[in-house]
Amino acid sequence: MDAKNIVNISYAQTGQSSTTNSLGMREMQAMAYEARNKKYLLIKAPPASGKSRALMFVALDKLVNQGIKKVVVAVPEKSIGRSFVNTELKKYGFFADWRVAPYFNLCDVGGNEQDKAGRFVEFFRGQNKAQVLVCAHATLRNGMKQLHDDEFNDCLLAIDEFHHTSADAESGLGDIVRRIINNSTGHIVAMTGSYFRGDGVPVLRAEDEAKFYPVTYNYYQQLNGYRYLKNLVLGYHFYHGSYVEHIGEILDTRKKTIIHIPSVNSRASSGSKYDEVAEIMKHIGEVEGKDYNTCVYKVRTPDGRLIKVADLVEDDINERTRIQAYLYMWKKL
Repeated sequence: MDAKNIVNISYAQTGQSSTTNSLGMREMQAMAYEARNKKYLLIKAPPASGKSRALMFVALDKLVNQGIKKVVVAVPEKSIGRSFVNTELKKYGFFADWRVAPYFNLCDVGGNEQDKAGRFVEFFRGQNKAQVLVCAHATLRNGMKQLHDDEFNDCLLAIDEFHHTSADAESGLGDIVRRIINNSTGHIVAMTGSYFRGDGVPVLRAEDEAKFYPVTYNYYQQLNGYRYLKNLVLGYHFYHGSYVEHIGEILDTRKKTIIHIPSVNSRASSGSKYDEVAEIMKHIGEVEGKDYNTCVYKVRTPDGRLIKVADLVEDDINERTRIQAYLYMWKKL
């Protein structure tokens, strides 16, 4: 069964969500900054609304004006860490720039997780003047195992993609959040585009969630405030059996496309993400080669076109790094 144009929304094109104020802040960022004095802040806002820069504004105010000594920014994977690299803010009206010492940008250094956890601990215990550290969620979990709770006193933890946290007792991120709330004077800024896990487990326990001050910026505010977006159309397609058997019915290789496969823990998954990627690749066409500098595949479609396909499901760290660098290069062009 196939249903098209279930949602078809036209927008006012006000430009409001992308217009900046005298401090260089967009609408959502200004909302978050108004709540900068809150000890626990939960920012719920769509992708591309500017959550990373909102965190910079809030964190810098806490460092300069609120007695916070150090800031840890944790992201799900190291590629997202690029959103928190050195950023000029003063030239747009803010009082300080965002700076991350290369040594403590653990999303952009070599070494294994043990080495990165060591630098994480050094950030707190070493004789250094660094104020900001950026790391992956895994490094945060490993590093915090070696810290006493009170070592996070007067520090700020910012967690990007906060829905990776769980109220489950076995959740490493959830345990860290509870440790900071219950056993330290640390502050927390939680950021997410979707405050929903999909597995039935709450992101936070009710008593912990009640301590957070919410800043909510919805999709309609974001999209309605774009200057050039005229309308958004969403379609739904229903299938029986495995999704990879039917994806060819809706896949249009003439359009730039991102395919999100389901989590291996979901019911829609076969349990083997690599097999699913291979099946999707067959629907696209025949693989003719692979550029080993970028790790991007060249695939010949049934109608004879040669297109490029980047496989971000690949777990090999060297391949992922090269693919991400290639995509980042195209993003900047």
